[in-house]
Amino acid sequence: MALINKIREKSGWAVGAIAIGLGIFVVGGDLLGPNSRLLGNDANEIGEIAGETIEYQEFDNIFQQTKANYEAQIGRSANEGEMAMMREQAWNQLIFKIALEKEYERLGIAVSEEELFDMVQGNNIHPAVRQAFTNPQTGEFDQAQIVQYLQNMSPEDRPMWTNFEQGIAADRVRAKYTNLLSKSVYVTTAEAKNFFNAQNATASVKVMYVPFFTISDSAVTVTDAQLKDFYERNKELYKVEEGRSIEYVSIPVAASEEDNKSYQEEMASVAQQFAAATNDSAFVNTNSDVPFNGTYVIPGQLPEQLRNENLVEGKVYGPYTTETSYTLYKVLDVKDGGKSAAKASHILIQPSADTPEAKAEAKAKATDILNQIKKGADFAQMAAQHGSDGTASQGGDLGWFESGQMVAPFEKAVFGASSAGLLPELVETEYGYHIVKVTAPKTSRSYKIATIQRAIEPSETTRDAAYAIADELSGTSDNLEGFRKNVAENKALVKQEVKEIGKNNIVAGNLTNARELVRWTYAKDTEVGDVSPVFEIGDEFVVAVLTGKHEKGYAKVEDIKDELTAAVRNELKAKQIIEKIQKTKGTVDQMAAAYGPDAMLRTADDVTFAAGTIPGIGLEPVAVGKAFGLKPGGRTQPFEGNGGVMVVELTALNKAPEVKDLSGVKQQLVNMRTGNVESRAFDAIKEKSNIVDNRVKFF
Repeated sequence: MALINKIREKSGWAVGAIAIGLGIFVVGGDLLGPNSRLLGNDANEIGEIAGETIEYQEFDNIFQQTKANYEAQIGRSANEGEMAMMREQAWNQLIFKIALEKEYERLGIAVSEEELFDMVQGNNIHPAVRQAFTNPQTGEFDQAQIVQYLQNMSPEDRPMWTNFEQGIAADRVRAKYTNLLSKSVYVTTAEAKNFFNAQNATASVKVMYVPFFTISDSAVTVTDAQLKDFYERNKELYKVEEGRSIEYVSIPVAASEEDNKSYQEEMASVAQQFAAATNDSAFVNTNSDVPFNGTYVIPGQLPEQLRNENLVEGKVYGPYTTETSYTLYKVLDVKDGGKSAAKASHILIQPSADTPEAKAEAKAKATDILNQIKKGADFAQMAAQHGSDGTASQGGDLGWFESGQMVAPFEKAVFGASSAGLLPELVETEYGYHIVKVTAPKTSRSYKIATIQRAIEPSETTRDAAYAIADELSGTSDNLEGFRKNVAENKALVKQEVKEIGKNNIVAGNLTNARELVRWTYAKDTEVGDVSPVFEIGDEFVVAVLTGKHEKGYAKVEDIKDELTAAVRNELKAKQIIEKIQKTKGTVDQMAAAYGPDAMLRTADDVTFAAGTIPGIGLEPVAVGKAFGLKPGGRTQPFEGNGGVMVVELTALNKAPEVKDLSGVKQQLVNMRTGNVESRAFDAIKEKSNIVDNRVKFF
């Protein structure tokens, strides 16, 4: 039975291996089932991959197996976020299977019957087989056990074994493909030399820098023609995936004053019953959101609200209120004779070195601090000023600690104190010299506390009131204009905007688990300007209006107008700045002085070509590239950078050291390229597979 379970586990691995193989899957997904009619779905086609139609059932079979394996591993049901992740895995597994199998076939990559036999029973056992047939007691692999298992296999186990073999065969094919790709990686000597030089050659530069912000935005007028011209010149920068944009209002469902008053009255009644209860564990389990815990705790483990109370056995304390809960505590028992605990603060002065002189210096400093505290200096302030460990920011507070937790000299001093207060002498330990203040002397007392905690939840009346607001907004808003008007008239409503919502997103802006809302934006009959029904997302009701939609391709100018405007504005500012700089003459220093106070002068050493940054200015790869193209003493013409206009002067160039053997650099580059060659290949295959993703119709 144990062996069959192993094969069953490995059978699940075989399915999962395809999904995990590339390690490039993006979390996405949904919350609703395939029978939803929200989008008017009346078809079973969930998508198309490389010309092959994918039926919903085919996808769901993979998803359900992935889900079963995952839940078996974690020992619980998957939550909504995990379900979304697994649906994305199942989809990518189909892409992997269909698109890559076509690529394998094109390249002639396969696993023969002989090779499969060799992986199972031959000389090159697959790792999954080896693990399944390893004796857990001895840790030894038993090849004879494989033959025995196959000979005695029942008809019921045959499909499971077939699935297992298919999995290891698919894993071997993928490994062959990966090896083929990795073997295609080659680095020339010239590439290695350029890479080494880019990392190790350094430049010293002087830069005249005029930031764009020195010209007010209002001083630059951007026309539609300029936007269009910039867009056409830089169109490749504005490729987009299919997306939707919305404006939305959320009405939180939070407990009202009436709800809180009701909770207060209820908890007052519970407190009286709690005090009279004879079976405390049963009372807690009946009346609390958290189960009964009958362990004893030392003072430092008491709830914060009880630490300064004089606790009496049998007394109920509370209720204590937070924004989310009400809490009652009952002292069930108080006992002495347990493990000792104390509370203290300290100021640690550590020697700068392990020498007699350094120790004497540290001791003298600690003695001076101790004397200042004896004369009235505040302990916490002195700890913050002079403490040399992590407690300094907390005024030296160590909190409660039990015997055995601190080093012996420190513990002896603290646990030897009969009362709270500053210890009159320094305490020396292996860490240095401690000024110690006992804030709660040694005690062996412990407490058994019963806790009743109730989450504060809104009543149905409160929920209905919140829903009514959302329902009215949805029902009275006929279009985008009406939605905005209604929101503006209700000062309690706050409108928010989300752009670029992907088809398979489960998040929309600040809204988590918003899959149902996302699906609405992609419904066939949802048009720009349509107002949504009320969606319940978490603890709030949401009403949205669709403000934009675009398909995969290039963004429309009107959709990215703000972004384009900022870019064109900087381009126009650059022209103004360059024209002004060109009227100046002389060295970089003289040009900066002639330009005026808006011009900044920066010097930077150890600038590398690979980093692309100039200290004091930031990421400016164009500037760095121009600098390395100069001869020492050379200077560029003014040019537009990322944040402003620059003139770069190369003051010195330190060439990289000569390296006779570049094999190590070559290997470094090979490793870098090999690390992502598989994912890039998969991305390229996906791109050419003409994938049609209709998952949004189903969930």
